[in-house]
Amino acid sequence: MTSETITAAAAGTWELGDLTVNRIGFGAMRLTQNGRAFGNGIPSDRDRAISVLRRAVELGVNHIDTAAFYFSPLRSANELINRALAPYPDDLVITTKVGPGRDPSGEWLWATPGQLRGQVEENLRQLGRDHLDVVNLRIPRSLATGSIAEHFGALAGLRDSGLIRHLGISNVRPEQLAEARTIAPVVCVQNSYGVGARPEDHDFVRACGEQGVAFVPFYAIASAGGDAGASATDSEEVLAVASAHGATAAQVRLAWTLQQGPHVLAIPGTGNPDHLLENVAASALRLSADELARLDSLHTGGE
Repeated sequence: MTSETITAAAAGTWELGDLTVNRIGFGAMRLTQNGRAFGNGIPSDRDRAISVLRRAVELGVNHIDTAAFYFSPLRSANELINRALAPYPDDLVITTKVGPGRDPSGEWLWATPGQLRGQVEENLRQLGRDHLDVVNLRIPRSLATGSIAEHFGALAGLRDSGLIRHLGISNVRPEQLAEARTIAPVVCVQNSYGVGARPEDHDFVRACGEQGVAFVPFYAIASAGGDAGASATDSEEVLAVASAHGATAAQVRLAWTLQQGPHVLAIPGTGNPDHLLENVAASALRLSADELARLDSLHTGGE
């Protein structure tokens, strides 16, 4: 499919609280180095990363997902965003996340409730903002079934003080969304999701829509590849649908994701300008009911 004239507006819009975003956005995780998103890979080309960000905005992307822990030995995603896009367009929404952190060597740590303010302020400094549009509380797997009230309550306090405009949660279960909503409004849930996801994940996506909460999947293209990126091979079903549309497998995966509901947003990330064009072009790809059913068979098969 052609991509040059297609903009992010082709996917339609959604409201994150009082902020309107095009449903296809941009994830900054892969801007800082080539290969795996984390670790000690080859640093990305700084000028190319900056040009990709600027081109994304030119193509109508007004929702960028980032984090202070998106960095490599020589690159910081937040710093690249600041350099490329400040002063920021009035309609640009930058979503970040806190909870996880990495020390200068790249070792992971998880913030206590009292440390979340420091993480929020770190994002503010790096992005050059006086407030953050949306902050997601990312939950570690060790708290997969535990209470998030203390952490989320700390962020709600920062929202009340004006440092944060809207709150979201990430890597969570339905009961944790319900708990968070008793503390403060939740505008989005960010979980791993894509073609081949578990039936219970699909149920959660639908439940978010019923509650007016945006669902923002990560790894929608990479799937099981995670932070290593998409595999060089794909399923027969995905490739067949891609061939029928003259599209790539990644575009089909994005189109399937966007057709799961008007509240579903996409944040594909890349440091490659050609992949950026393809990702944005996927906003105009419409799959038929038969094609959706074919891909859903992977979903119900329980990969």
